[in-house]
Amino acid sequence: NELSTTMAEFPVVTQPGLGVTTTTITTITQTGGDWSTSLFNVCSDKTVCLVGAVSPCCLDVSLAHQYGECLCLPMLPGSTFAMRVGIREKYKIRGSACEDWAVVCCCYPLAVCQMIRELKRRLKSQTYQVSTALDSS
Repeated sequence: NELSTTMAEFPVVTQPGLGVTTTTITTITQTGGDWSTSLFNVCSDKTVCLVGAVSPCCLDVSLAHQYGECLCLPMLPGSTFAMRVGIREKYKIRGSACEDWAVVCCCYPLAVCQMIRELKRRLKSQTYQVSTALDSS
């Protein structure tokens, strides 16, 4: 009985078990500056170049998907222009809406190819680190 009286005097400080799990997610995104490839740098991604030359409309659908929009978006007038402005603003790429409009209207296939290359590079540059620590004290 003396043992139970002694144990009752000390509160339980830690619970038994595996311990605490901590998860950390770090995202690194490149922002600012110019487009990562120039408008005429079509050979840097040969697949994108080929699809853009044969069927830029199909590439535009792929762009809408990568941009997180509905696949029907490219059917709307001005949608490619809107996506280009959105990409430029999201990644803080230098330029203006006027430049975006001129590029999309005058060089549509090249513009779509450049936007696809940009999204590929920007999304690839994001790094996710998940670390779990178990403290079994």
